[in-house]
Amino acid sequence: MTDQLQLTPEMLVPRMGEYLIRKGALSPEGLQKALTLQQDEATRGNRIMLGDALVQLKLIERNALNQAITEQIVQLRSALQTANRTLERRVEERTAELQRALERVSELSQLKSNFISNISHELRTPLTHIKGYLELLVSESLGPVVEEQRHALQVSQQSASALETLIEDLIMVALASRGEMSLKLEAVDLRRLANLAVKSAAAKAQQRGVELHVFADENLPFVQADSQKIAWALNHLIANGIKFTPAGGRVAVNLKREGENLVVVSVSDTGIGIPTERQKVIFESFHQLDGSSTRRYGGMGLGLALVREIIEAHGSMIEVQSLEGRGSSFKFPLLSAPAAT
Repeated sequence: MTDQLQLTPEMLVPRMGEYLIRKGALSPEGLQKALTLQQDEATRGNRIMLGDALVQLKLIERNALNQAITEQIVQLRSALQTANRTLERRVEERTAELQRALERVSELSQLKSNFISNISHELRTPLTHIKGYLELLVSESLGPVVEEQRHALQVSQQSASALETLIEDLIMVALASRGEMSLKLEAVDLRRLANLAVKSAAAKAQQRGVELHVFADENLPFVQADSQKIAWALNHLIANGIKFTPAGGRVAVNLKREGENLVVVSVSDTGIGIPTERQKVIFESFHQLDGSSTRRYGGMGLGLALVREIIEAHGSMIEVQSLEGRGSSFKFPLLSAPAAT
């Protein structure tokens, strides 16, 4: 049976010999004698503490040894308390620094949000004037135009409409970042919204050579949602799928009932996919999947950020599953609308 080493006060005190020498209670030669005795006893299989060796050699009295051990334990305890106080103070200082940094980040985020909101609203007025005069020119209310001029004006109208959409998206981003995105909840027919979104995107899909489909379960219940914002999210996810899917690919909207209270919406494509390391950042504002200086795909990087804000405002979450080169699927659940009474 192996002997168990008993814990003694001396075990709590490191470098006892050096301490006794500094106190003048022991000479270096005496310490060496005690260490030699300790080693000799160890070769015989006996454990002996340095203090016991010193007492056995009559190099120090037991009372003096105990006094030295007590003094060193008290010193160690005092040093530990001082270290703890220093650590606590440093933790408090770092916590205060972190709090100030978080407040600064929040302040900067608010400033950014206010800037985006203000500049977006300021852009609305001149854009309204531009759109108005373009309409007057196209309709020849200000005089006749030739066919080439009409074509140029129509292109300008399309660009003005695209700019208006970007401005509205910026305003929505600013509202969402301030937690001010309001919802008008009602019973929404998701099948109808999905069909309208697919119909709206059909021309773009055909132009790119991409198939576009809607698949919905029978007896799909209405959901409790803001129809305009969910329609916006669907339209963007479909447009996103078309944009990143090469010719011959497919984009599909699936509406599936799960249990009694959920309808799961998914928009899947067979496009370029998203690298695993970038799937966590695609929902950040102004993030671009293709961030190179020669980007092949357009956009400001607001769409998926807004989709997430809209879905989360509904108390839900959106998830993405993707394989690079194989396509992506964006999925989110919505609660079914309560039965009419």
